[in-house]
Amino acid sequence: MKGAGRTRRKTSRSAARSRRLRAVFFVVVLGAAAYLYYQPLSSYVERRNELVETRAEVETLRAAKLRMEQRLAFSTSEEATRREARRMGYISPGEQLFIVKGIPDWRRAHARTLRGDG
Repeated sequence: MKGAGRTRRKTSRSAARSRRLRAVFFVVVLGAAAYLYYQPLSSYVERRNELVETRAEVETLRAAKLRMEQRLAFSTSEEATRREARRMGYISPGEQLFIVKGIPDWRRAHARTLRGDG
């Protein structure tokens, strides 16, 4: 009878040891899998974020390009060229140029009448 109890204890100890060993093996395998998946997943998330940022930048650049194309189309028109020439001091053929000087001094001298005080 003593031998039967000893065999059960050995069997139950070996079964407990076997379960612990399986649990440790499972944890090690799970840890290894997590370690192996971490780098590709972090790389994927990083690339996805870069893609989102790049797409936003591309959209911003497209809008800027459209604005520049519109400015170019507007600036090459005859009316824009005329306006720019006027701003630079050019006059059209047949027009007479008048240069008026001393406007700030005149405004200071006539400030009271310009405000409507008298």
